[in-house]
Order: sequence, then C-alpha cells, then structure tokens
Amino acid sequence: MTSRWATVVSALAGILIVFSWLLAVSGPARRANAVSTTLAEPGIPVDLAAARARAIHSLRYELSFAIPVDVNEPLRGHEVIRFRLQDLPESLILDFAQPRDHITSVRTAGSLAPFSMTSDHIVIPSSALQMGENEIAIDFVAGNEALNRNQEYLYTLFVPARAHLAFPCFDQPDLKARYTLSLQIPATWEAVANGAEVSRQTSGDRTAIRFADTEALPTYLFAFVAGKFQIETAERSGRMFRMFHRETDARKVARNLDAIFDLHAATLAWLEDYTAIPYMFGKFDFVLIPSFQFSGMEHAAAILYNASSLLLDETATQEQQLARANTISHETAHMWFGNLVTMQWFDDVWMKEVFANFFAAKIVNPSFPRLNHDLRFLVAHYPASYEIDRTAGANPILQHLDNLRDAGSLYGNIIYDKAPIVMRQLEALVGEEALRDGLREYLTRYSFANATWPDLIRLIDDRTDQDLQAWSHAWVEEPGRPTLRTDITTDAGHLTALRLTQSDPWNRGLIWNQRLNVVLGYDNDLRTIEVPMDGPVVSVPGAAGLPIPRFVLANGGAVGYGLFELDEGSRQALVASLPNVGSALTRGSAWVTLWDEVLERRLTPQGFLELEFRALSTESDELNIQQMLAYLRAASWRLLSDDARRRLAPRLEATLRNGLARARTTSLKAVYFAALRNIALTPDTLAWLERVWRRQESVPGLTLAENDESTLALDLAVRGVPGWNEILHDQLGRIQNGDRHERFAFLIPALSADVSTRDRFFGSLADVANRRHEPWVLDGVAYLNHPLRAKASEHYLRPGLDLLREIQRTGDIFFPKRWLDATFSGRNSPADAAVVREFLESQHDYPPPLRRIILQSADLLFRASAILGE
Repeated sequence: MTSRWATVVSALAGILIVFSWLLAVSGPARRANAVSTTLAEPGIPVDLAAARARAIHSLRYELSFAIPVDVNEPLRGHEVIRFRLQDLPESLILDFAQPRDHITSVRTAGSLAPFSMTSDHIVIPSSALQMGENEIAIDFVAGNEALNRNQEYLYTLFVPARAHLAFPCFDQPDLKARYTLSLQIPATWEAVANGAEVSRQTSGDRTAIRFADTEALPTYLFAFVAGKFQIETAERSGRMFRMFHRETDARKVARNLDAIFDLHAATLAWLEDYTAIPYMFGKFDFVLIPSFQFSGMEHAAAILYNASSLLLDETATQEQQLARANTISHETAHMWFGNLVTMQWFDDVWMKEVFANFFAAKIVNPSFPRLNHDLRFLVAHYPASYEIDRTAGANPILQHLDNLRDAGSLYGNIIYDKAPIVMRQLEALVGEEALRDGLREYLTRYSFANATWPDLIRLIDDRTDQDLQAWSHAWVEEPGRPTLRTDITTDAGHLTALRLTQSDPWNRGLIWNQRLNVVLGYDNDLRTIEVPMDGPVVSVPGAAGLPIPRFVLANGGAVGYGLFELDEGSRQALVASLPNVGSALTRGSAWVTLWDEVLERRLTPQGFLELEFRALSTESDELNIQQMLAYLRAASWRLLSDDARRRLAPRLEATLRNGLARARTTSLKAVYFAALRNIALTPDTLAWLERVWRRQESVPGLTLAENDESTLALDLAVRGVPGWNEILHDQLGRIQNGDRHERFAFLIPALSADVSTRDRFFGSLADVANRRHEPWVLDGVAYLNHPLRAKASEHYLRPGLDLLREIQRTGDIFFPKRWLDATFSGRNSPADAAVVREFLESQHDYPPPLRRIILQSADLLFRASAILGE
C-alpha cells in the first residue's frame, strides 16, 4: 500500500506541475480550459501542444543510438535538445512514454537537472531553464514499440505521434526541428537516415556512422533504418538514387530495378514542374521493408516501402503495376505535400494525403499511355470510399482531434479515397490553373513550416467566385454522401423532362455542389450531358425532346459522387444489356452503381451474379474485370448462403476457368487465376489447383512465382484438402527467402484443421509481442475467420472486439480497422451481426473513433445478414 500511495502522490505532483506550466504559457485567455489539459491522461493534448508551439523556437535534436546485434538487448540512446524559450514556463514538458528506469540522466546547461515523470511525459522545472537559449542532454533506453526490431534489421516508424515511444521529444507536427543523427551498428549492417552519411568508422565488429543535419522536420518524419541490406544505385537526369533491400532473388531485383528508378525520376520531374519548386531534401534514398505495415511511408529523403509492392513477380497484374506506380508517386509527392509544408495539427492530416493521392493519379498517366485513366480513377477510389461513406460509422474528411494519441483513428479510406475525388471536384469548380497557382503560393509561403486547411482554402478562394466555404462544409467537414434520384417524364416516345434530385440521408439539409456527366443509353449510342448539380433539384439541360433512353445513368461519366438510385426501367435495362454498352468507363460506373443497388436490396445477389456470368464472357477491359471479380468474390462469399454458394460453385468456377483460358495477357490470366483460387470449392477444381501447386500441371501462359505458390498452398489448406499439412510443410521448404519463410511458418497454425491449434494461435495474439508483424497477424486472423470456417470460429468474434482498444493502443495507424476487417471477413450470419450489435450496446463509454470503425467494418456483415434473412 505504501508503494502504491507513493506512486499516486508522485503522479499528482506531476499533474500540478503541468497545470501550473499551462497556466503560465497560455495566459489568462486559456485559464478556463487549463484543468481539462492536465496530463492525467496519456498522449499530447491540443492545448499542451499549442502552448509549447508558442513558447519553443529554433528546435534542434542531436541524437545517437547504439544498436546491439541481439534484438533482445536494450537499445540505448543519448540526445541533446537545443531550443530557444520565448516565455519561461513553470515547467517544461517533454514527451516520453516509457517507465522511469528508461531515463539514466537529465542535464541542463551541463548540470544534472531535477525532473519528474507522469503519463507519457518528462517534467523539468523552470529552475533548470532560462529565457532564450536552452540545452537539455538526456541518456535513455529507447522504447521498442516504434523501432520495429528484427534479428537482422530494424526500422523506425514514428507516424503519427510515436517518436516519444522511442526517445524524449516534443512529439507534435508544428514543432519542426533539425536532426543530427549518429548510429553505432554491427559492422555487417548498413544504415540509412534522413540526412546524408558524412562519416563512417569501423572498429572490430562495430561501425559508427554520422549523418548530416536534416532540414526542418516534424518528429513523425524523422527516421532511420539499419540492418543487413543490399544497396542498388542508379542515376537519372543527374540525380543519384539508392534502393536498400533484402530480396535474395537476384533475377527478381534485376527485372524490377529499371522500372522502380524510372518511376521515381519521372515523378520528381513532374512535381518539380507542377509546383515550380525543386526537390529540397538533397539525396534520395528508399528502403524496401519485408511485410511493411503500409504500402509506403514518406520519410524525407528516406522513403520506406513494402518490398512486395515494388518488387513485383512475373505474374504481376496490370493493377499491381499501376499500384506500384501510384505508391511511388504518392510517397514522392509527400516531399512537397507534408514534408516541405506540414499540417499544423493532425486533424489536417488528410491534406497531405489528398494531394499525394490526387497528384499520384495525374503523375502515373504518362507511364501508362494506353490506360483509360478516368476508369482507373473510378476503380481506385470510388468503391473504397463508398465502403465507408455508406455506413452508419462514416466520418468526415476533416475530423476534430483533441489528443495526438488518437491521431491514428483519422486514417482510412475517406482521406485516401474520398478526398482525391473531392479534390478533383474542386479542380473542376475553380479550374486547373487556379488550383495550381494557389498550391504554388501555399507551398512557397509555408515552406519548411506548418499550415492549415483554411490557410489553403483562402489562397484558392482568392482565385474564384465560387463559395468555397459552403463547398468545404458539405464535402470536407461533414460525413456521408448525397442520395441522387432520377425523375423522368415522357410523352409520345420523347422526354418532356429529366430532373435530378439530391437529398441528405442524414437529414442535415446539406447540398453537395458538384459536376455530373449524365449518360443516356440508347440501343447503339450513348449521349453524355454535363449537369451542374448545385441545388436540391436540377433539370438536365437539353434533355427535353430527346427520345426516351433505355437507361439513365446519372454518374455515367464517373465524375460525380453519391448514392445514385436507379429508376426501375434503368435498372432493368442495365441488368439486361450492360455488356453491350460501348464505353468502358460507363460500364465501370454502372458496376459501381449496381453494387449499391444490391446492398440497398433493390437488386438480388443472384441477379447480380447472373449479370456477371454474362458480362465476363465479353468484357475486355482489365480494370473492369478486376472490379467485377472483386464484386463477384464479395457476393458469393458474403451475400449467399452456404447451400446457395455450393450450388452456384460449378458455374462460378467454369466462368473463371473460361476467362483464364480466354485471357490474352499474362496480367489478365493472373487476375482470373487469383479469383479462381479464392472461390474454388468443387472437388474437380481443387484437384486441379493441387496438381498446379505440385507442379504436375501448369497454367498455360502463366508462370507462378513463389508468392503465388505460397498463397495457393494456404488456400488449399484452409479447404482441408487431403494432405493439407504436407502441402504446408512442403511449401515452407520451397521458400528460400528468410523473411518470407518466417512469415509462412507464422501462419501455419492458423491454417490447422485442429480447432485447438487455431485457438492457441488466436490466444497468442493477446500478447503484443506476437502482434509485432502486423501484416502476418492480419493474414492469420483472416484465415481463422475464413467463410468456410465461420461456424467454427464464432467464438473469436467477441474476444476480437474486446482486443480492439489494446490493438489501437499498441498498433500502427491502420491496424485497428484492418484487424476488424479480417475478423469480420468471413461473416454474414444474423447471429454474428447480433454479437457486434450487443457489443456496441454494452460499451457505454467506448471511444467514438473505435465505435465508428466497428460500424464501418461491420457494415457488410449487417447488410449480408439482412439480405440472407429475407
């Protein structure tokens, strides 16, 4: 009891110190809010961050880390923090979310300084500080949570506010600083950081490396990587690029290398031209990380990528090639949007992401001249955005954030997929030139500093007569999408009026100002009419007097955004004749619209699949086929009963086998083969797939890579084919790359036919140490909850929900949502839907961001259970 009370007293003392400091630096205007910003809760509250940003200037970090060869040994660090205090607070608050014993010493001006620790913070009293220039030196043991330590390598990942898990700092985006880094690493390792390497000295089995000062960066962009990596170099247009990787297949590296370097160089050239600002971070390095949590992370001059997203197999589809180009363009665009100009607070994190994605779509166009880029934009962004915006948990693009500990909840499909759609609408509204010039001024004015969405919108607003404040309110500040309906009146075989009505499904009275390209479908012709949808009811100009079309597709040009409800005649016509529509873009938009019709229960899953069977035999555009097969998989696994799925399986598989045989390109064959492998159920198809895995039979025109065979082995095992255990262990023996071997071995228990083995695997995930490789965990959870094992895995559902808060606290930004997606991936029963609803009803003080993502991930479960219950 004595020890416990001492801890409480110490914590209270720290809270009082923090409270007094906030009063001192915030002034009388902030005193009313000061009590709410005491640090009884962990994290970085907005008021604390604002107070520090006003008081602290000219910030610099000099950091050194000694990285041991043994991943189990502590990683020790030393830092010197230099800054200027404009106001002298009662106490200075540094962020460091580690126990007290992780701090060895704290010195100010060369002398030991008193300090206390409370709730993720180090508190240094004013007696150890002075007005003007200050210097704090700290010896510490780094926390491992954001260091991603493996036996042969480590990499830092500090986004959105995880730097203070590793070292003491001011972990907020508007305290940008210069960093000087030194690393001591095993002599057999390489290292890369934001700054260029300026010195290297090896003594025995250790190497000391010093890196140059960086430009001003926020903590989330500071990074370093060390480990056993190979380095590839290339020069493009006078600039040297370096790629660090761990791939052991030399042919695979050689096959991809030129494309990777060329895409980076082309992206840099495009961005320098568009922004009129040269690349500003000196060197350009990037690192390919095995099973990286994200597709990429834009650390200045040291981008991290998921290795598999850049080093593609020979069987890579067109979509995978496009995704690679998009990822490279996205992360490189961040050098300007996010790195050069950084959001002031993470509620504006979407700004850097929207421009990265918006410009990525523009940048990849020249590299794929034969591609229908409007269709690519549609399939890349609309389905993923609608997946969130149709749910009861939909969130706005711009979200309020009180504390940086919750910043991870802001990420998701809305900022990555809806925001680029909205930005394209803004460009159409104000004009390409006005948007470009506004962005150039924004980047120049706030170079190496911070800015907000209102800062940008004011610069663009000066260049247009549009009401951008009202536009921003509906599109950026509010969640959800409009519902748009078509009203048709006719007389004597002609249209007398064609009107579009928009409404707010959440009854807020919002009007979404946007441009639509309405398509009228005739037997052998399509007519497109541009419509400014700037009111609740709009007449389609020029429609009166036209012959009655077979269908009206309000978003046929794939420009608008919303739930586009089809009139009965248009729905019937599209179901009857969609394969005959001449425009690939209009067909693509129709598929997106018809999927909404299925989920809104205006079209049955069976009717949708019947249309798929007919359409796949004639569809020639790979982007459309990719999206159609995604819908086919979702409909068959989630919207059909087990009996209906098995009855339909022979036709499904025959359709895909025919598509595989008919496909003329390796890319399209890979698309069909992946879909067939995913949905296979009949003994004949499974036996054929097993012969393919055993290399007794080949797929004409398609050479399977190691990753393809690994996925095939896993899919055969989850189906319990005879000899499944032998297949898994033989596949493990085939894998030569150590990182991929370790991943496959991790997954094997999740594929076991023995329920107790799967239970032990799931139970092990309660330990954060076993969740270290998040992509592996997500694959394992998805296999545990595979539709074929849905009944046997029901008992994972509630514990999986119970773990969510812990997942959010310890995991990276995308992990909570993806954990739920994997948990719900095979579920469609009313009983499962009831478990989720009961969980939500029982959580009275549950964090709203987590409640939202549960509603988002469970939306298809809720809809499927309702459809199957009819």
